[in-house]
This record gives sequence, structure tokens and C-alpha cells, in this order.
Amino acid sequence: MTAPSTFGLSTEARNLHWLLSNLVEEVPGVHSVTVVSSDGLMLLSSDPGHHNAAEPAAPQSGPRGSSADLATIVSGIGSLTVGAAKLMDGGGVKQTMVAMEEGSVFVMSISDGSLLGVHAAPDCDMGVIAYHMALFVGRAGHVLTPELRSELRKSMESAQ
Repeated sequence: MTAPSTFGLSTEARNLHWLLSNLVEEVPGVHSVTVVSSDGLMLLSSDPGHHNAAEPAAPQSGPRGSSADLATIVSGIGSLTVGAAKLMDGGGVKQTMVAMEEGSVFVMSISDGSLLGVHAAPDCDMGVIAYHMALFVGRAGHVLTPELRSELRKSMESAQ
């Protein structure tokens, strides 16, 4: 995978990019990954250039070919499940999984209200993906400060 340019970013931002790249590279069946802020803005993406960086010459395997589409889906699923949990007095939503014939989408809450979203192949090992998502959340959750979120937003805007 060709990593997005991290030149000029803080150590924390570079570390989050590295963690995201590792999630895509190391976990079989993962097509794309995004981190969305609590207000629905994309903070990190496995394909900031709107193409699959892991396979530049291959057709896009993500939703409609855009990382922004995955971020929109993740934000919508997150909002829907939070609303459902409130209606059911279910407490906070930890993880949501949508299994489809041609793929799966996983959404996991990060401690600051942000969301980690993964689009994966239909034959992926859901337990392995959930485990690696939990590792990412555990490592990333405590560093997503308001300052870092602002830096990541600016970085995503300049990449587009």
C-alpha cells in the first residue's frame, strides 16, 4: 500500500496513519478503512486519493470507489445505531456489523465519539477484523485530541 504523505504532520498523526495502513495491509479481506469524527467528517482514510492505494491498477473494491462514501456510510450507521440504543435504553454502542452478500461493513466506537469503519470482503474472518479494530481503537482512542482531529481534517482536505 502506498501510504499517504505524512510530511509535516505531528508524530501522533503519523502514528495514526501508520496504524491505519497496518490494519489494511495485515488483515486479510479488508478493502478500505476510515476514521470519522463525531460530527461526521472523515479524519483518516486508507485511500485519501479516492482510489485503492493497495492496488493502484486494480478496479476499486470499496463502496462506489470513494473513501468519502465509506465515511458517509460509517457516519450514517453510527448515527442510526446510537439513536436505536437510546430508544431501547441500551447504553453506548460499541460495535456494529452489517453483513451483505458481497461484503461487510464494521463500525466501532472510539473513545472520543469518533468512529472506525472497515469495508471487508464477504468471506472475511469477522472475529479477526473485530480484534484488529479493537487494537486500533485501543491505540488510537487516547490520542485523538481536539488538536489532532483538527490536524487530521486539514490533512484530509489538502489530500483531496
